[in-house]
Amino acid sequence: MLKFKEPNWERNPEFALIDTVLEEHPELIRMMKDDVCRGSAESNFGRQDTPSVEQIVRGAIYKQLRNIDYADFEGHQDDSKICETFLKLDRKIFSEKTWQKYIARISGDSLDKLMVSLNKIAIGLGYEDLKKIVEDSTVVETNIHYPTNNSLMWDCIKESHRLLSHLKEEIDTIDYRNYMVDAKKTYFKINNTKCEDKRVKLFKKQLVNFTKAINQLSNVVKKKLIFGAINVKTMALTMEIKDFLPIMQQVHSITVRHEINKEKVPNEEKIFSIYERHTDIIVKGKRDVQFGHKVDLVGGRSHLILGVAIAKGNPGDTTFYQDATDKIINDYGIVPESSVTDGGYASLKNQEHAKSVGIKNIVFNKIVGSLKNIASSKNMETRLKKWRSSIEAIISNLKRGFDLRRCMWKGRAHFDQKVYWSVIGYNIRVITAHFLKALTGGDGVAVAAVT
Repeated sequence: MLKFKEPNWERNPEFALIDTVLEEHPELIRMMKDDVCRGSAESNFGRQDTPSVEQIVRGAIYKQLRNIDYADFEGHQDDSKICETFLKLDRKIFSEKTWQKYIARISGDSLDKLMVSLNKIAIGLGYEDLKKIVEDSTVVETNIHYPTNNSLMWDCIKESHRLLSHLKEEIDTIDYRNYMVDAKKTYFKINNTKCEDKRVKLFKKQLVNFTKAINQLSNVVKKKLIFGAINVKTMALTMEIKDFLPIMQQVHSITVRHEINKEKVPNEEKIFSIYERHTDIIVKGKRDVQFGHKVDLVGGRSHLILGVAIAKGNPGDTTFYQDATDKIINDYGIVPESSVTDGGYASLKNQEHAKSVGIKNIVFNKIVGSLKNIASSKNMETRLKKWRSSIEAIISNLKRGFDLRRCMWKGRAHFDQKVYWSVIGYNIRVITAHFLKALTGGDGVAVAAVT
């Protein structure tokens, strides 16, 4: 039986529920094992110096439900009784670096499977029936400042200086010049200059500093074999410099084309951050430009998020519809009776595809031209249109409750992980709300299946 009668669990129903689910469904833990154990030898002997796979999965769930960072998480192991119990800790406290190392190994694909598996449990309990689905997209920003050619050049010059200074610590014989002082002055002058002719002159001046910085890094790569004693750190820095050079050259090329030659550079050829290179530029309608990734979400009438797709580039909403519909059917083995989206998904091809897979009511909130919604009655169409706004509430809840407006995790793989962990945390919260309602007889759903 769920441990709701015990004080710690009663005050933390989400942990009580997911603790029971994980104990009753050990296959959920096994799904993560290959990712967590990748590159590590697992031992069942002696005292364990690293968390078990189950503890790592539980730790990631705890961290998301509490919405805390790794530093706070380390403290919770010692200060929180529910944390100690939920993670099944046996006196051993693991460091934040240990948790981060192993949680970061769990891929977005594995998390997608975990999300679907948890949703199937909710479907089995009667909380979701998949009779109708709603779809919408949103933008999750990456953790970057607003990109301009001026700021990108300045970032590159700073980064090149950082790399060379670290290399200097390892190899005394390296000589390099610091172009940051002059570059910083020019950077601020460009920011505060509105006259186009003066801006072009300042950009040309900054490009001279930038070219010198590029040449310094290039010389380091060419001379790497004559440095004498080369250690692991030196080799790593040299490789980092080698990888960074093409980025600097790309920024140089874009700046010359746009600021000097006044050429319009296509978005796909641009770079928006030297730190988060996977960042896309997203323009939705007439709204402000955003930098991050477009995330497509499919919800059910239980308010669970049933499907997630993270796009590359800035595709139109219409491109998500068919794949999202097919994935819902393949993942859950159920064909929804009704589908509703906003007008951005409306197209004859999407409508025909929905009909071909067996969806009966296909409603787009706004339609243009000769396209007409398909519904069993006018009342059904109206009800679906009104219900469509529920996905906006889901997105708002997801972003506010799990801090998903802006992803602070670094790299594209970690971006995907953050989105999926946030969705899983949100879904656990929704399932718990349904369970508590059922437990008190709120909707008459039987709870014997989880006891």
